[in-house]
Amino acid sequence: MYFKVLLMLKFNKTYFILTALLFITEVVIGVYVHDSIIRPYGGDFLVVILLYCFVKSFINLPVKTGVIAVLLFAYVVEVSQYFKLVVWLGLKHSVWANILLGNSFSWTDMLMYTLGMLVVVMVERVLQEKRHKQLLQN
Repeated sequence: MYFKVLLMLKFNKTYFILTALLFITEVVIGVYVHDSIIRPYGGDFLVVILLYCFVKSFINLPVKTGVIAVLLFAYVVEVSQYFKLVVWLGLKHSVWANILLGNSFSWTDMLMYTLGMLVVVMVERVLQEKRHKQLLQN
């Protein structure tokens, strides 16, 4: 089991660069965008893609496993907002806790997380088909 986990650890430069670009995009949205569409919906849509790319930067997981893991993580964080986890932990006044864990549950956020992961699945499928065609041509 230990060796299987070690074999899964592998740095992927492409996913890491995507992670960095998505992180910068999220920071720009968080600092400079104060609208009623991009900030509330785009940020949630992109954050799960960012998390997926971050995980894939260091762990060679199958797409399905990565998508499910990230989506479950996002759902757990969102549900923790429903139960006011930040308040329970005594971190109500912590800016960082409120940024990382959030403080208000939203079904729309759950939808945006799901749509973000559906885009990941579609893009990964297209890329996989493209790699498969290249292998057949060689």
